[in-house]
Amino acid sequence: MRLTFPVVATTAAMICMVLAGLWIFSPRTLLFIWSVNGSDATDLVARRGGALFLGLGVLLFLVRNSGEAVSRYAVAVGLAVGCSALATLGCYELLSGHAGVGILLAVAVEAALAISFVCVRHGGI
Repeated sequence: MRLTFPVVATTAAMICMVLAGLWIFSPRTLLFIWSVNGSDATDLVARRGGALFLGLGVLLFLVRNSGEAVSRYAVAVGLAVGCSALATLGCYELLSGHAGVGILLAVAVEAALAISFVCVRHGGI
C-alpha cells in the first residue's frame, strides 16, 4: 500500500476517534495502561482532551480527500509537530517516573504518525 495523504489522514482520524471515545467515556483505562493513578482531576482533564481528539478526528476525516496543497501542507505539518511533541513528552514522562512503560505504545503511535505526516508532506512514499 502506498502511503498517501488520504491514507494517513484516514488512519489518524480513526485513531483520534478511538482515543476520543476512550478519553471521554473511560479515561482511567488509558491511565491504567500508562501506570498513572486516576482521580477526579485527571478524569476532568482527560475528558477535555478527548473532546480535542474528537475535533481532530473530524478535521482529519473531512480533509482527507482535499486536493488543495495548502490545506494538506498545514494539516500534515501541524499533525507532525503535535505528534512529535506528544511522543517527546511521553518519553519524558516515562524517564521521569511519572508514567509506566505502557506509555511507549502511545509514543510509538505518535512517532509513526509524525513520520507518516512528514513523508506525505513530501509527496508520499
